[in-house]
Amino acid sequence: MDAGIVVLQYTTYLLEAGLLAYLLLRRRAGRLSALTVYVGLLLAVDAISRPYFLYRFGFASPQYASFFWLTDVLLVLAAFGLIAAFFRRACAREHQLWRHIRLLLTVVLILVAGVSWFSLSQYYNQLFTQFIIEFQQNLYFTCLVLNTLLFLLIQKLALADGELTLLVSGLGIQFAGPAGNFALVHLTAGSGFGNVLYTYLGPLCTLGMLSTWFVAVARVPRTVRVPELGPQVAEMAVTVGRRP
Repeated sequence: MDAGIVVLQYTTYLLEAGLLAYLLLRRRAGRLSALTVYVGLLLAVDAISRPYFLYRFGFASPQYASFFWLTDVLLVLAAFGLIAAFFRRACAREHQLWRHIRLLLTVVLILVAGVSWFSLSQYYNQLFTQFIIEFQQNLYFTCLVLNTLLFLLIQKLALADGELTLLVSGLGIQFAGPAGNFALVHLTAGSGFGNVLYTYLGPLCTLGMLSTWFVAVARVPRTVRVPELGPQVAEMAVTVGRRP
């Protein structure tokens, strides 16, 4: 394996472990429960379970391939849940909006599963395996779109929540990697430069996501949208401020 990839992998493991430890030791896991679960799952898959299956069965084995795609689906489902948690936080003061978004997310997940299943009706011999791959790819692109819409919603609601903005931005960096990889494969048509960039782009985006999340939870204070003061309330505040 290329030395650069090895360095990226172990750097990713350290950031995942460091972020999870920070969330637990700083008692942020309760407030950021969805993020903590996702980071813990990411660490368990990347640093423990996949390396074990790779060592036990080998890279070209069907066991490792099946486990890789199953865990990929698990990670994408966890990312979908994380996006839902971020939507709920963004709509903390918009209860009616959150009810509509929650219904929309449920319908979207069902539609993605249904479209993935019916689009593979010709794969009778490997239906389950092909469904997993198709479902993973469809859900991943769906998460990319939903995360973009979430970022736009945060701007629309004028939320003064720097932590949430950075968390959503970090997830967007992660989603941009595989999306760019898929486009790169078709554009470069197997060129050497394209293959090298394909190998490094995904891990680099994961590092970007984890670094952004670290800054979000460690350096950026959590703030909320403050409603505008009415003229009477503002006048009272000024009056109180003038008292000795």
